[in-house]
Amino acid sequence: MENQEVILTQEGYEKLEQQLEHLKTVERTEIAGRIKIALGYGDLSENSEYDEAKSAQEINENKIIELENKLRHAKIIDESEIDTKTVQIGNIVKVHNVDKDIDATYTIVGSTEVDLMQNKISNESPIGAALIGAKKGEVVSATVPAGVVKFKVLSITK
Repeated sequence: MENQEVILTQEGYEKLEQQLEHLKTVERTEIAGRIKIALGYGDLSENSEYDEAKSAQEINENKIIELENKLRHAKIIDESEIDTKTVQIGNIVKVHNVDKDIDATYTIVGSTEVDLMQNKISNESPIGAALIGAKKGEVVSATVPAGVVKFKVLSITK
């Protein structure tokens, strides 16, 4: 993923920036305090508090590097360029599951912004990939772990 383009909405980009700022300020300061306290306990060879704090520090620094890399390679979707003729990243798509006879609404986002609780699915997921490029009224098939599922596109909005 070193140089892979990361597709984000403006909201997703800002959320990553906030996470990065939190890790650099709040988390770093909290972990540094834990390390300082643990150093006061003496012998580091048998100091589990020190080991845990250093481990937390390493995890935090790795998260910082990962977020900085994502932001560096971010491609922000220009919402003014999103149309509703075909499904693309940034669209809200209402579909009808032909097999189960139920409707669902998904927001198609880049893989970094996935939030299943809010029905935000990745353009790289089986359903998202099947929907990309589809038009209103079109039926698409998505291969999911349970098998092949057919969806009819009911509407495409921003």
